[in-house]
Amino acid sequence: MTDHQLADRLASLYERRSLQGYVRWKVRTDPAYSAVLAALRGRDTAVVDLGCGVGLLPFYLREHGHAAPIVGIDFDRRKIDVARKAAERYDGIEFLSGDARGALPRGRDVVILDILHYFDDAAQRTILENAARAAGDDGVIVIRQGLRDGSWRYRLTAFVDGLARLLRWMKAERLNFPTRGVIEAPFAGFDAEVRPLWGRMPYNNYLFVFRRRAAAHRPV
Repeated sequence: MTDHQLADRLASLYERRSLQGYVRWKVRTDPAYSAVLAALRGRDTAVVDLGCGVGLLPFYLREHGHAAPIVGIDFDRRKIDVARKAAERYDGIEFLSGDARGALPRGRDVVILDILHYFDDAAQRTILENAARAAGDDGVIVIRQGLRDGSWRYRLTAFVDGLARLLRWMKAERLNFPTRGVIEAPFAGFDAEVRPLWGRMPYNNYLFVFRRRAAAHRPV
């Protein structure tokens, strides 16, 4: 299946034409989904997708053969309702309305895409520390996040996300982009891969993959 065919297949899960267009655009242009798939490849650990939105990442993983149970959590009940309806084609995917700051069960891989900047410093620490605890002895944490570094990419990212907040696509009281150090701090016991994840987009996004050191050298 080509990327365009996959984009069309995933878009067909959603009823609204505007959302179908959004899904096609995201699948074809956003490198986060393939990056998460690569980080989780070969693993059968249950996954928590924190800030799952309308559920696109879990569906993308399923379409690429990632069979582990997946739970998506999002604060926006409207998006959870959309995700639940779209999930009827798949087994082992559940969507819950909840606070990203809540405790997570242990023994999970955790994915956090583009939500930390909607929280204050204390809440960011809580989310990241909860993810680190959830990883247990051999878990993997995958984070894609725009960073605060003063670059033109950062300024553009902050502007676009601020617009999304004003249009109420994102429910958030503030924008508070973290630094690289803030994200890395709770993962002292992990091996880390950090790299830009710009793809064809101008945003200041970076990919963080944290693996418990026992898991980092485990044969796949």
